Amino acid sequence: MTSLNIHGIRFAFGTLTALPVRVSRWDRTTARAGMLCAPLAGLAVGLLAAVPGVLLLLGGAGPLMAAVASAALPAAVTRGLHLDGLADTADGLGSAKPAEDALRIMKQSDVGPFGVITVVLVLLAQVAALAGLYGRGWADGALGTVAAAVTARLALTLASRAGIPPARPEGLGAAVAGTVPPLRALAVCCAVAVCCAGAGALLGGHGAALRHALAVAAGLAAAQLMLRHCVRRFGGVTGDVFGALEETAATAALVALSLG
Repeated sequence: MTSLNIHGIRFAFGTLTALPVRVSRWDRTTARAGMLCAPLAGLAVGLLAAVPGVLLLLGGAGPLMAAVASAALPAAVTRGLHLDGLADTADGLGSAKPAEDALRIMKQSDVGPFGVITVVLVLLAQVAALAGLYGRGWADGALGTVAAAVTARLALTLASRAGIPPARPEGLGAAVAGTVPPLRALAVCCAVAVCCAGAGALLGGHGAALRHALAVAAGLAAAQLMLRHCVRRFGGVTGDVFGALEETAATAALVALSLG
């Protein structure tokens, strides 16, 4: 179990980030462990993203500059992988073509107008939400950044649960689709929600705890709606769909936190 957990963590970091972690095992068992560990990869990305935002804010920069830094670093840490998936998924959905044709559009290297518009709007929403959080203080901005990153990867744990088919026979979607037992996915969701609520309680009492728990729920709900639509349109999930789910969950969580 210890060896499997280590390989699972390596799988999560090696596939969901661009950090220098080598994936030494690529099988269904390791994929299941990796997707259960996905929130840990989100925690690392969130902590890294919060650092420049906090430093800029404490150094005298405004909340907007801090927000831009915290929104940009996750893209750098993933080499734009999830944003690229979001753009490709938007192009596939926006094409209104049958599943086979839409999947072929998603696999092309270029980005269409639907993809460009979607990425721009999502990044604007993330920056606006983070600016509001940093406007309350560095701790609110940092915790919001971490909570959104963890929720984003948690959405991928749910998307890997049994019953969700892959849209293609190859790629990341095929490797992880249907690997996670639903009860284990639910347990991880509860653990993440409790941790985020606890961190919120340390920051601002019961109200902040509830706000952060609801932000996790909002992120997951938005991602699940996107997941259902993609499965209905494409017949299953792909690596691009996973990227779209990650960005959707992160954005929804940040917007929910900014409304508090």
